[in-house]
Amino acid sequence: MLRRLALVTAITFGTLVAAPAFGQATAPVTADAAQPSPAAVVQTIADQLGAAIEGHHDELKNNQEKLIGIVDQVFLPHFDLDYASILVLGQHAREATPQQRERFAKAFYNSITHRYAEGLLNYTRGRVKVLPFKGDLNDKRSVVRTQVILDDGKLVSIDYAFRKGRNGDWKAYDVIIEGISYVTNYRNQVDAEIRKVGIDQLITNLETKGETALEAMAKDNKDKP
Repeated sequence: MLRRLALVTAITFGTLVAAPAFGQATAPVTADAAQPSPAAVVQTIADQLGAAIEGHHDELKNNQEKLIGIVDQVFLPHFDLDYASILVLGQHAREATPQQRERFAKAFYNSITHRYAEGLLNYTRGRVKVLPFKGDLNDKRSVVRTQVILDDGKLVSIDYAFRKGRNGDWKAYDVIIEGISYVTNYRNQVDAEIRKVGIDQLITNLETKGETALEAMAKDNKDKP
């Protein structure tokens, strides 16, 4: 699971960078005309990341913090970090204090970003097609379905789950890559770790060890019978 997740997560970052403009005409229209649709959000991220990274691969490859800064600036405003973190915590979100939830959200995002940011540089040559919208969701939820064609011809399906906020803006909270949900995968790992060491220790591990703590959790989950 660890190696597979690392691959598909890197593909996800690369998808955002490489996304071309075609396919947007099939995106759903939001009720609030002032707010971009989920498909338009994906395209905005793609355009901004592409502009920030094009011609700077060597520099960014040797400066991870600058690369992470680009992710923060471009991607974070369109990602519902708090909601995604609550989903990852699962049943433990009800047990956690507001301060614990806030610390977990920040530490988890930072750990994920440090672990996978280089995927932005590895998959910029992939191509993505936004697929026609399936209108079977309510006006508070939506999914942007895409297909990515890699250099070797392999087709990868990547779906972006969005929810509409109180002010009418759409933010992503989950990524489903070839049927693997980012939220579900990490919720299982986080649940096992909290049961083993407690939520405070988990948060401390993420804050102090970052991506190393994620790797340890993934390994423990993989090694279970």
